[in-house]
Amino acid sequence: QVHLVESGGGLVQSGGSLRLSCAASGGNLLWYTMGWFRQAPGKERELVAAIKWSDGRTSYADSVKGRFTISRDSAKNTVYLQMNSLKPEDTAIYYCACTTWNYSGSLYLSGRDIRYWGQGTQVTVSS
Repeated sequence: QVHLVESGGGLVQSGGSLRLSCAASGGNLLWYTMGWFRQAPGKERELVAAIKWSDGRTSYADSVKGRFTISRDSAKNTVYLQMNSLKPEDTAIYYCACTTWNYSGSLYLSGRDIRYWGQGTQVTVSS
């Protein structure tokens, strides 16, 4: 079983930056794809970014391309989301996610691809 713990959320002004971390237990993540989803009030949960652990390939939602960067630290079993140039519309609860073992589908993950979810961390961007 993989246990995911997010950290790094908080309140930031528009244009500012935050770095989210997600620490995963249960061994290395070589056979998984990790992602960050977010859910704002009244909206559907949406994929923000994903990274395939084995080769580092990434995907991003159009709304965050050029502003957010997903990365991994294999030694720490940790995935990061560096968020720059934050906008009020980025305000949401951000969830770390891990796919099923040996996931081979699209890097544009849906919730149906996810086996393990983190508890969520609030990101609030003030205008």
